[in-house]
Amino acid sequence: MIRSALFAGTILAAGFLLAPPTHAQASAPPAALPAATPDVGDPHRHTPAEIVVTGVLSRSRQDVLSGVAVIEGAALDQAIRASIGETLDKTPGVSATSFGPTASRPVLRGLQGERVRVLSDGIGSIDVSNTSVDHAAVVNPLLAERIEVLRGPQSLLYGSSAIGGVVNVIDRRIPLTLPAEAVHVGAVGTYASAASERSLAGTVEVPLGVSADGSSGFVLHADGSWDKSDDLSIGGYALTPALRAAALASAAGETDSEIDFAGNAAVRGTLPNTAARTWTAGGGASYINASGMIGVAFSHTNSLYGVPVRFATAPGQAQEAPRIQLAQDRIDGRAEIDPHGGLIDKLTLRFGYAAYRHAELDPAGAVGTTFINHGFEARFELAQARRGAWHGASGVQYMNRDFNVIGDEAFLPKNGTQQTGLFTLQQFDLGAVKLEAGARFEHTVLTAQPTGDQPQFFAGTRRFDSLSLSGGAAWSVAPEWKLALNLSRTERAPAAEELFANGPHAGTEAFEVGDPDLALERATSVEAIVRGGGAGYSLELSAYHTWFDNFVYEDRTGAIEDGLPVYRIRQAGARLYGFEAQGKVTLATFGDWKLEADALADWTHATITGAGPAPRIPPLRLLGGIGVTSPRWDLRGEVERVTTQNRVSANETPTAGFTMVNAEFGWRPWGKDRPLTFTLSANNLFNVDARRHASFLKDYAPLAGRDFRISARLE
Repeated sequence: MIRSALFAGTILAAGFLLAPPTHAQASAPPAALPAATPDVGDPHRHTPAEIVVTGVLSRSRQDVLSGVAVIEGAALDQAIRASIGETLDKTPGVSATSFGPTASRPVLRGLQGERVRVLSDGIGSIDVSNTSVDHAAVVNPLLAERIEVLRGPQSLLYGSSAIGGVVNVIDRRIPLTLPAEAVHVGAVGTYASAASERSLAGTVEVPLGVSADGSSGFVLHADGSWDKSDDLSIGGYALTPALRAAALASAAGETDSEIDFAGNAAVRGTLPNTAARTWTAGGGASYINASGMIGVAFSHTNSLYGVPVRFATAPGQAQEAPRIQLAQDRIDGRAEIDPHGGLIDKLTLRFGYAAYRHAELDPAGAVGTTFINHGFEARFELAQARRGAWHGASGVQYMNRDFNVIGDEAFLPKNGTQQTGLFTLQQFDLGAVKLEAGARFEHTVLTAQPTGDQPQFFAGTRRFDSLSLSGGAAWSVAPEWKLALNLSRTERAPAAEELFANGPHAGTEAFEVGDPDLALERATSVEAIVRGGGAGYSLELSAYHTWFDNFVYEDRTGAIEDGLPVYRIRQAGARLYGFEAQGKVTLATFGDWKLEADALADWTHATITGAGPAPRIPPLRLLGGIGVTSPRWDLRGEVERVTTQNRVSANETPTAGFTMVNAEFGWRPWGKDRPLTFTLSANNLFNVDARRHASFLKDYAPLAGRDFRISARLE
């Protein structure tokens, strides 16, 4: 009854906001955002770095009320890796699952999987990467124009599964602007030594039928990418010292085992079964005029990659070396109408449909398990015309997924998910103070449909209604300095994988057991932010605290079933808090040269009531760098220190800290407009043995060893 009243109140409020304005309101011109003027060197970099486009309203980064990061331009060129997780691993508040170099998803503030949404230009990746950490996300950093990361409650406008945050990879597959030249070509190529990685990506855009004044016309787009790598070089042994000792002890006591325990203990220098190759191809077309645009795109992704081996160290343990062959065909569409009237400022429709399939192959190439996913997602957003201090947007989002796992190790039954969400975000600009309030109501239906020979699975339907609310304020305490505070109460429906799983999964080497009786997960959060800067320096600090009810987590029980450790889904109260800090300062200038220093730090603490520390929470990280920049040359060195994580859950092992030293050199032979850029980087110069605590495979698969990487970008 209360929820129905709140939902009705939200709808009535949205209706009031969209009511016809008075004459005085209608006659006031809408306030414009900062002009999105193309850079001289690249007419397609149409979004200024200080504007964040992820969300229902484009906003200045200074005004976003929660943690946010934007990676583009030279910073993106230097960060690009084969997976989105590794690409973002040096972003404040972000770690990675590190399930090999290809299957690595972002971890935001210690949260991963179903609590982090990975988007492609505002629509979900429509794959099965949320299902398991060994499944790669089908988003392509090589083709990204920019990547935006939102942490905290602002991300909930993209769904309750974004309770931890959103990663939005923005490309140009559906063109949004008319090129300033007859043909626009972009290309990037990379070679990296740690895995002999070779990659190449390119885009072409051609305007057609452009009007004489350049305000309307068609744009055709084509793109493609290719990436191939060998097994990954590592800085030491694959196994940790404790597991090596266990394997050697097993080798001494076993004389007729089929597993070479001593050989497992001796694996070093190279991580077996991590080679990969991926190619993509896509095309799109748009019609653009002064009143809006309409466009459509098609893309195909094909990948074959290996999953690092979870080496057996004791008799009775299973040991497999699966490879994953995946393919996705995807159709995207976008339409915008910009009436800029007294009532409506913009209408936007965005949708995506994808047919996804992947097969898990054994070493002989035989298919063990097949994952099939067909998904559709659409968003319709209505941005209100600005009325003095009042601005806002509302919308509806729909998602449908049909998912099936077929084979001997099918740990899920055939299942479907339908989700409908209504959302609104309202802002009030009172000069020195900016206020913001948001709400999202979501109805989710999950259905499990096991076959007659699958009695181990739950059969039936679960329905959830969730309501999430957020509010906050930003205060300009001085020129270029802002304080922000936001509060939120969010609810998340459990995913099908959390409800219905019950079986062995070779990719993660785990026996996964869900709970069909799970309740809504609820979280109450508070976050405070300080952002500012001045002549030659900038600083950003954020601190957050979240209290969970019915927190969903995987509990490693200590039992073994089918030779695999058992992970059971449970719920309990939980508390999570932490901070992020980053800053940059110009130390000196010498003509066109600048000497700059920068640093970041992040830390998360999480506890589950009755169970102790939450699993796979990254420890304290410190990173500092110093470099010189000029219109043609950049030179930078950095040191990253990740501390030891001794605060571990039951049946979880500690992770040793590490210190990694990196260096980068950039050259722009044609100057700062950067139509051509070369980058040379040396990562993990001292070849240290580094492991991420957020990874399921941290004790079996360390990070890359010494890696020399050279890349070139033409735009």
